This record gives sequence, structure tokens and C-alpha cells, in this order.
Amino acid sequence: MTTEILKQFDNETFRNNLIEWYEGEQRDLPWRINQDPYRIWVSEIMLQQTRVETVIPYYLNFMKQFPTLEDLAYAEEEKILKAWEGLGYYSRVRNLQTAVREVAENYGGIVPDTKEEISKLKGVGPYTTGAILSIAYNKPEPAVDGNVMRVLSRVLLIEEDIAKTKTRKLFEDVTYELISKEKPSEFNQGIMELGALICTPKSPGCLLCPVREHCRAYEKGVQKELPIKAKKKKATKKEMAAAVIQTNDGQVVIHRRGEKGLLAKLWEFPNHETMDVNKQKQELEAFLRDEYEMDVVLTEKVQNVEHTFSHLIWNITVYKAELKSGLPKRDDIALVDRNSVESYPFPVSHQKIIEHNLLRG
Repeated sequence: MTTEILKQFDNETFRNNLIEWYEGEQRDLPWRINQDPYRIWVSEIMLQQTRVETVIPYYLNFMKQFPTLEDLAYAEEEKILKAWEGLGYYSRVRNLQTAVREVAENYGGIVPDTKEEISKLKGVGPYTTGAILSIAYNKPEPAVDGNVMRVLSRVLLIEEDIAKTKTRKLFEDVTYELISKEKPSEFNQGIMELGALICTPKSPGCLLCPVREHCRAYEKGVQKELPIKAKKKKATKKEMAAAVIQTNDGQVVIHRRGEKGLLAKLWEFPNHETMDVNKQKQELEAFLRDEYEMDVVLTEKVQNVEHTFSHLIWNITVYKAELKSGLPKRDDIALVDRNSVESYPFPVSHQKIIEHNLLRG
């Protein structure tokens, strides 16, 4: 199928036009300072499902705290989660730490430069493998993500559902044929840059495109209809209730989530999924009493927070509460000074609770 797709396509001129444009127009991004594979690795993990503009300050702060692979490998997990706080998809940074520790211990701190070795590291999939090998080691490996599939689906008029695994494999095979053997780093980054700046999802800037003359979708006027992607299932909505439990001396109760699952090991305010929105207060009080063995009185409703994940929507009703007795002895519950609560890693939804209830006034 690859041969059929690339039939009568001028591979060489396409790649030359793309690379020439990239070398002249590339953005000045902090991970492009050099070809350090560790820095590139961190940036690629951060950039997964996250905009460049959002990533830049996180990346700069992260590299300041963990400037070397060994610094990250042996850092305290809570410190890493705090540095990642707000980026979401926290399993990314947990997997990253596990993988860099393996590199530190088994590869002498040098990121592997072969597909076989690097793809075995935790959290390193085909895209990250290709990105590190091509950008850091200048090896002609494809790095296919949503940006790349969007660009190539238009340029080559590929009308396959990009949500399917077999379609990603098709794009990898096509990229193997297209990629520059002399400048694979510039080629892969060029396609990514083109997708970010010009060949955008909804309003592609075709008149500015350096490879417009090669684009089959533009020729047919169907560029806005590609890529084809099956619609995601509608996110499930959950009604939640959370309690900001404070003591008379200015301390607040926080809870650490479990070892696995959504937002694992992050701190939060005690909360519970409620079944009846009209009885949220009673349900939350009963949950705190039965689950945490806490004598708590909810005093007033103070806030509503909505947070959307890719598959889930939390609608959190927040209550102020008073702790009437001591805390149970549990590792997942802590009583901390309200002024130091920000030193703990919280998910975005609970950062909003901190901002509204503990930092104002």
C-alpha cells in the first residue's frame, strides 16, 4: 500500500522543500539548544497531548530542578510530581523516572541509541523512540504523532481513520520511505513544525505552506476534511463532593490518592462521588465518618469546580468543614498548615479549591 500511496510522488523535492523551510523558520524552543538526548526525551514526554506554549515554562523549571538524567533518576517522587503539577497525565512522569533510572543503572547514564534498546524502556512508545533517535542521534527513524498524521494525510491524500492502530503503522511505513537519510532530525521536526504552525487542524494556512505544490488534498480542495478520525465517546460526568476540613489553629486535612489509577499518589481534599445531588452533604458526611473515621461537620457550600479529563468530567461541589476530633492514624491522611499546603502536589481541580478557599483573603 505504501508503494501505491507514493506512486508519482516526488519524494526528494518534497523533503528538500520541507527541510529548507524548517531550517529557516523553526521556532526558538528551549529543548532545541542542543541534541542532548535526555533533554529531548523530557521535552517529548511533556509535549504529549500538551501545547508547546504550555510546556515551555514547565520544561524550563523541570530542567532547572533536574538538569541531568541522574538528578531525575534519584529524585523524590513527590518532588517530581510537584514539578509536573498542572501538566496532567501524571503516569508520564512516573514512567519517565522509572526509565531514566534504568538508563542510569544499566546503560551508564547514556540514553540508548538503538531502537531495540530504547523501545524497551518504560513509557517509551514508537513515537518517542523515533523522536529521540532522529533528533538526538540523527537516525532515520519515523516519529509519527497526530501532527505528522494530519500533515501527511493531506499531502498524500490518505483517507484512513487515524484513530486506528493499523493506520498509524501505515504512516510509519510511509515516513520510512519519505524521511531524509542525511537530515532525519530536520525532516521529522519539519513535519511537526509544519503541523503546529501552518497545517493546523481547523484552518490550515495553505497559502503559506512550503510544500503546497506537493499537497494532493489542496489540489482537490479537501484539505479541511482530512484527516479522518472517528469521534470519541462522550465523556462520562460524575457528581463529586469535597470537604475543606480545617482546625481552629489553621491546619487543613489532605488525602493522598492510591498507588495506581487516575492521578495516583497526588494529594487532594477528602472527596466522594455522590449518587444524589440533593443529598450530597449527607452523603459526604457519612463517607468521611465511615471511610476515614473522622468526626466532621460540613458548615457551608463554598464552590463548584468542573474539571474535564479526556474520558471523564468531574463536577465537584466543595464544602467547608470543621474537624471535631483527632485524625485516624493513616499514611494517606495528613494534617498540614494551610500556608504550606501548596508544597504538596495536587491535581488541577484541587489546586482551584486551594486558590479559592485557602489563598484568598
